[in-house]
Amino acid sequence: MLNFADTSIRALIVFNPGAGQAGSAEQDIHAARDVWREHGWQVDLRPTARPGDGTRIAREAAAQGYHMVVAAGGDGTVNEVINGLAGSQTALAVLPIGTMNVWVRELGLPLQPRAAAEALLQAQIRTIDLGRAGDRYFLLMCGVGFDAAVTAEVRADEKRRFGALAYVLRAANLAGRFRGTPARITLDGRMVRGRVLMIVLGNSQLYGGVVKFTARASMDDGLLDVCIIKGNSLWSAPFRALSVVTQRYNLDPEIEYHRAREIKISARRPLPVQVDGDHIGQTPMTFTAVPGALRALLPATLPENLLRPEVQPPRYVWRRMLSWIGQRLRPFPIPSARTPPAEREHVERR
Repeated sequence: MLNFADTSIRALIVFNPGAGQAGSAEQDIHAARDVWREHGWQVDLRPTARPGDGTRIAREAAAQGYHMVVAAGGDGTVNEVINGLAGSQTALAVLPIGTMNVWVRELGLPLQPRAAAEALLQAQIRTIDLGRAGDRYFLLMCGVGFDAAVTAEVRADEKRRFGALAYVLRAANLAGRFRGTPARITLDGRMVRGRVLMIVLGNSQLYGGVVKFTARASMDDGLLDVCIIKGNSLWSAPFRALSVVTQRYNLDPEIEYHRAREIKISARRPLPVQVDGDHIGQTPMTFTAVPGALRALLPATLPENLLRPEVQPPRYVWRRMLSWIGQRLRPFPIPSARTPPAEREHVERR
């Protein structure tokens, strides 16, 4: 549970008025705010008006000493907020207001904002990693190739009108004409070459709220998990999807799975790049893991494999080691003639 000594928790909700259904979204945000205020939190609200506002507002909130900034919007809003909070002591929290809400799903939070606010009352602040694509941080994942091309084509009004279906429609339209591109991927100095359809670099596991391209990713291991999908066209996509869904990467010659701290990607034809669902540019680009860059409010429902097990304090390790040594150094009893045969046999075996 949260514990900020005897101080009142100061939280700032940064919300995107264009996310979700405008009328209901505002009601949901106020309902969540009321939950926290009932528990003694000081909660302020700030809307965004244009791209980049979330980053600026979050950075200002950190400088003003807010304990946390709550991103109330889609994954794009969450991404802007983490770019303002990276490296600060102010923690990230989220409310599910947007289209996909992948981070909320990853954490196992309820998809109803008021219920999510109540769940966060029992949460803890943990330090986690971020990824960085060029000079842009990402919380969830970064996509290079086909998915980034789809993201670049989806308009904001389409997302508001159709939700996740907007991505499906654009993907279907693009799939027939998208071709794999010869690329070079350098992973901590190791070179991988091939004709690439798509590359996913994951700081976490869940992609698009549906599938796990980087199912082995941990958010505090100092590494990015990299799933490389090769091929000439997307006609083989169902086979690749089956390998990803079953997490049998090593059995599919067109899929490679790696972990690395630094990844450099270049291609014969520049490939589009997206982070957390927002198109940001194209290759060549360098991607890095940034260990411990963000403090985040994580609920009790967090899947165990998203974080490494907490290391046991050294004093307990030494205590167990000394106990083990003591048992080994303890003198064995010497059997006597009066010792019953069964007991004597047990002692002699020791």
